[in-house]
Amino acid sequence: MDLDQFIAAVEVLRDPSLRGKPVVVGGNGDPTERAVVATASYEAREFGVHSGMPLRTAFKKLPDAIFLPADHALYDAASADVMAVLRSFPVVVEVMGWDEAFVGASCDDPFELARSLQAAVLESTGLHCSVGIGDNKLRAKIATEFGKPAGTFQLTRANWVEVMGHRPTSALWGIGAKTERKLSELGISTVTDLASASADALAARFGPRMGPYFRTVALGAGDTVVSATPWVVKSRSHEKTFQQDLASLEDIRREVVALAHQVAADVVAEGRPAVRVGVKVRFVPFFTKVRAMKLPAPTSSADDLAAAALAVLDRFEHGRAVRLLGVRAEFSGDDVEPTPSSSTYQ
Repeated sequence: MDLDQFIAAVEVLRDPSLRGKPVVVGGNGDPTERAVVATASYEAREFGVHSGMPLRTAFKKLPDAIFLPADHALYDAASADVMAVLRSFPVVVEVMGWDEAFVGASCDDPFELARSLQAAVLESTGLHCSVGIGDNKLRAKIATEFGKPAGTFQLTRANWVEVMGHRPTSALWGIGAKTERKLSELGISTVTDLASASADALAARFGPRMGPYFRTVALGAGDTVVSATPWVVKSRSHEKTFQQDLASLEDIRREVVALAHQVAADVVAEGRPAVRVGVKVRFVPFFTKVRAMKLPAPTSSADDLAAAALAVLDRFEHGRAVRLLGVRAEFSGDDVEPTPSSSTYQ
């Protein structure tokens, strides 16, 4: 289940006058400031505006769009309402984020179940969703893209090659533009190309784990178990886009320390120590690098997290001005108790 244009749709619910208009959500809602698009309504997407795009670029493409600030508390509440609707059905719900979840069920007519879920979500929350039906989670996830907006689509072993074989590798879940380019360098352009590629050649290029995994994805193979284990955050992070570039390493280090202290407060509130720290640096003009390190021991100490963030920062090659910094603390996955409730697709 994938909610359609979720953030923009929630904003339209708050202000119905926005319906049918190009809406762009991101940052403080000021397109003259440095920030990125969190989401764009379908009307804005028609003009090339998309998530992750700098707000200034979005403004150049569509100056008449309505720009709004992100309201995370509002989206949290809307998402919780949707998940509650899904859980009211005799199914297993595995939340994947604000706007999507896997639903595990055994039924004679999956399309009937999909339509019932869509109708219930719409009636209760006013939000539309698309439902992908699959014989595993990978195929169900990809199927939602063919069901958008507000539709359903089934993708199984029977029609996988027909539907996906000729498509670019970026149509697969987990393969982005960078990986697509690297695959293209190996002469692999389509899903069928990747499915028939040499596992050894892929391992040599992408590593012994990810290389064969990409081939497995191209074959449409995937996990069939939907688990109701409560979703917990895997990390806490803060980042800051600077309206004026930072050129001084001293200024950069000071900002990293400040971000690390913000993250530490979240770690303490989470009640779980961090085991790994990462730092993101976006250099001028728009060149982003991420580095990370494992901590010597789990910690919630602000001083320890700041020291680790500075150690990671030292691993970057400095010389360019910086427009964005981010610090992330990752938690161990071993401190979450699983629940026995689960279901497999039939």
